Order: sequence, then C-alpha cells, then structure tokens
Amino acid sequence: MIVWTDDECRVHVDWSLDGVTSKMLNWWWCNMEKGFALWHPEEHKEFYWVKKPKHNAAIGAIHVAPQVWSDGTLIRPCIRWEDVKNLPEHIKSIIVFDHVVVAAAISITGEKVEEDAPPVGYRVHQWEKTDFGVRGRSTAFPTEAESKERLLNVWAPHCQKEIMNFQIFLPQLYRLWSVVKDPEVNPYFSFKIVREDGKIRYEFKTNETSSK
Repeated sequence: MIVWTDDECRVHVDWSLDGVTSKMLNWWWCNMEKGFALWHPEEHKEFYWVKKPKHNAAIGAIHVAPQVWSDGTLIRPCIRWEDVKNLPEHIKSIIVFDHVVVAAAISITGEKVEEDAPPVGYRVHQWEKTDFGVRGRSTAFPTEAESKERLLNVWAPHCQKEIMNFQIFLPQLYRLWSVVKDPEVNPYFSFKIVREDGKIRYEFKTNETSSK
C-alpha cells in the first residue's frame, strides 16, 4: 500500500487486493454489521444501523460505528452513504475509479443524529476490477478536528489495517451469506458509477436488477 498526500492536504491510501471482487465490496457496504469486528479486530467495538440499507437502495443509509483508535481516542462516528451526483466538486474531483462509496460523517458522538444533517467530514473508498481482484484508493479529508498530521499518523494506519483484513475475511464471509436469499436480511447495491456529460451518477436505476 502507498500512503500519500496532495496539495489540498487530503490523505490517500492506494491499495490492491487479491481474491476480492467488486461485487464483494458492493455487498460489504450494505452488510457491515455481519463482520465489523473482523474489519479491524483491535479497534472496532460495535456497529449498528440507524437507517438500514435496502436492497438496491443503499444511498442514504446511516450507521454508528464506535471505535478506539491507536492514540486511545474513543469516537462514535455516525456515517451516511452519500449520492455521488450531489457531492461538492472537491469531493467529486478525486473520483478516478468506477466504483465508489462516499462516507459522510454527520456526527462524531453518535448522539442526537438527524438524518439530513450536513456532513462534518468525508471518507471516500473507490475501486475497480483487476485481473487478480480489485485495486482502489481510500481518501480522508482534513477538517478542523482532524489535521493532515492526525490523518497520516492515526487514520492512515487504521485504514491500511482495514483494507488488509478484507483479504482475510471478506471472501469467506461473502460466500457464507450467499445462501441467504432474503433481500431484507441480505441486501445488495452496486456502487458502480457512470459518467455522462461531465457528470457522475450511480449506474443502478430502480427499475433495473443489480448484478454488478
């Protein structure tokens, strides 16, 4: 993995994974409660949905994910999946791959959560298919509460561990849950994007069956 920063002080982690497919990652962002502790066993504590993703309708889903980071900080971030077509330009500008999930922090304490609250921070995870699996990039945006230095020293190592652990648990977890056909229990959404006339949007439409 490669960790780097850009002129806007954003911190990026470039990664590649063997044996992990785009479909597995699509599934993961809709079913994180099924393996959140496996994603980072040392620092993840619990997980729950405030607004659960629905089959073929994950955008707008909200979760709370308490965790203790390597510097001892306990956070309870409340995260909402954002629609790419409505993103600010400085978020859209970093999207280079054909699948993306945009995590907007709408609360750091996880308390008094309002579904339409404005974002206080962003994480972006994007990826594309390769011959061996997937390659991608995870990005954190600095804020007043999270400087570039903190992102480099605390978030980037945390992110790298999460990404590495995908290779360990995600293929097996995905296969185990593939026997569950009830979309209310085992939802799926394709985070594949398309570009049209200089704009981006998610490819999936409500009258289509997602198979990406």
